[in-house]
Amino acid sequence: MKITVFGGGGFIGSTIVDRLLQDKHSIRVFERPRVPAYRAFLPDEQVEWMTGDLSDISSIKEAIDGVDVVLHLVSTTLPKSSNENPIYDVQSNVIATLQLLDAMVEKKVGRIVFISSGGTVYGAPKYIPIDEKHPTDPEVSYGITKLAIEKYLHLYSHLHGIKQVSLRVANPYGERQRVETAQGAVGVFIHNVLKGTPIEIWGDGNVQRDFLHVSDVAEAFAKAVTYTGKTSVFNISSGIGTSLNSLMSMIEEVSGTPVARNYKPGRSFDVPVSVLCNKLAQDDLGWSPRISMKDGIFRTFEWAKKESQK
Repeated sequence: MKITVFGGGGFIGSTIVDRLLQDKHSIRVFERPRVPAYRAFLPDEQVEWMTGDLSDISSIKEAIDGVDVVLHLVSTTLPKSSNENPIYDVQSNVIATLQLLDAMVEKKVGRIVFISSGGTVYGAPKYIPIDEKHPTDPEVSYGITKLAIEKYLHLYSHLHGIKQVSLRVANPYGERQRVETAQGAVGVFIHNVLKGTPIEIWGDGNVQRDFLHVSDVAEAFAKAVTYTGKTSVFNISSGIGTSLNSLMSMIEEVSGTPVARNYKPGRSFDVPVSVLCNKLAQDDLGWSPRISMKDGIFRTFEWAKKESQK
């Protein structure tokens, strides 16, 4: 199939593109201006690299012309800072996605897979593990816009017959994660260990999160691209809670270096446990996580160590 991947040059997007290339799909990557290709593609890999702005309608139309599927991985905001400017969050994400959907209708592109957020759309957990029927009460604008986009995808499916799947991804980590975005405990912790700087922990370190290796995320997207079932929203998660203390112990084991820890007072908005149920994805999408936390930490640490030596 011909697939346009919006955000295909980033941490998650590049891993998804590499996975889709294994299935011999033809890929058109759409990235921000001045974002270079993350690697040299092989002669038998069909990859076209485009740059532009998701809010530019003419660029969007060009990017999806003649393709079968759109993967929407772009977000202009981060969960922790999205409340600072909700108007920008809506304009740059919700409005831009509506323009993309209108372009898909015009260009007769019949399928879209969207990366939603398992960590923010549900809000404070009412029960654990969180399944797809859990109430959605986001406490950050980032989660609200993700949920709004999910609803608009449903609307366009109803109005125009677009096949749509939203994947509510837990806490992805792994190779190519950029530490400078300050998103992702695993990447930040490993970076600090390699730099020899202490890790700051809010609270006692017993907060549990659902970490998922990026290769498992990519596998879920590969499944969703060809999914023919009726379900439109899936949790994509490990289904296992890992505390920050356990995470640091794993990094210590892999690195062979003690982790310096600075514990700070807990924050009111940090929920004690957030673990997603992935049973629906296993049963209906035919997907399940393959990479254990220890293996994933090892792979991520080895990659980060090589990067730090460049």
